[in-house]
Amino acid sequence: MNYSSELIKGTLKTIILKLLAGNKKMYGYEITQKVKEITKDKIQITEGALYPTLHALEADGLVTTETEYIGKRVRKYYSLSPAGKATAKEKVKEMASFMQTMALLLDIQPKTA
Repeated sequence: MNYSSELIKGTLKTIILKLLAGNKKMYGYEITQKVKEITKDKIQITEGALYPTLHALEADGLVTTETEYIGKRVRKYYSLSPAGKATAKEKVKEMASFMQTMALLLDIQPKTA
């Protein structure tokens, strides 16, 4: 089961910030593939959702970019700014709290290993 674009849209900034926090720098396609890999294809981020979000994070000063030339191709890498690192931690904490609240609201018991 893939998740709806509505759910993904509300969590995309947090997903991107968390991925960038765990990696020195990533390019767009790499981000989409890493999300697919980690979620076993349950979350698939489209370019149409990814790049506007990356540009918004850059405009907010949370992400910096670096252009690298690979042969005739240009690859744009994204990494967290100092403000982005702090925001990533805040967003992850907020998301964890939100998921706990949703579990209570929906009366969902956490799975035990």
